[in-house]
Amino acid sequence: MIFIIKCAYFMLPAYFANMAPVIMRRLFGKLAVPVNERLFGKNKTYRGIIFGALFGIIIAFFQYLLYSQLKSLSFLDYSNWLSIGFLMGFGAVSGDLLKSFFKRRLGYRPGQPFVPFDQLDFVIGALLLVSFVFAPTIKMIFTIIITSFALHILTNHSAYYLKIRNEKW
Repeated sequence: MIFIIKCAYFMLPAYFANMAPVIMRRLFGKLAVPVNERLFGKNKTYRGIIFGALFGIIIAFFQYLLYSQLKSLSFLDYSNWLSIGFLMGFGAVSGDLLKSFFKRRLGYRPGQPFVPFDQLDFVIGALLLVSFVFAPTIKMIFTIIITSFALHILTNHSAYYLKIRNEKW
């Protein structure tokens, strides 16, 4: 169980980066410009990319500050927090962008379920980019994928029923 918690703690910058567009959707309206509506759809905006990366950096910075108290939860010491946060945050939103690209090409509408990619796009993007500064083990990757899949469904369903999101996925 502690290993699962450590994996979730490691992924916090990506988890928060993935939530950033939803959290920030009513703020900074001038940044709510679609990146490329034809390629990714109208819901993928510069605001989401900017705040996804920023949330990743902020969370990694907090992990760095809390490292001495939370060493037992950490796979790394976060002394390279800026790189870790940026790579996980930008990786998360990049994975989501790439998934949206394929959804549009396959004819899926925004908000239409695309299981398991809706749940894992950001995880794969974050893990790929963070591997430039930290190489997760196969056991970590497997645990992160399974745990993130379950957490993503639970979080999105909760947000839907609390009227924070318009779709369950």
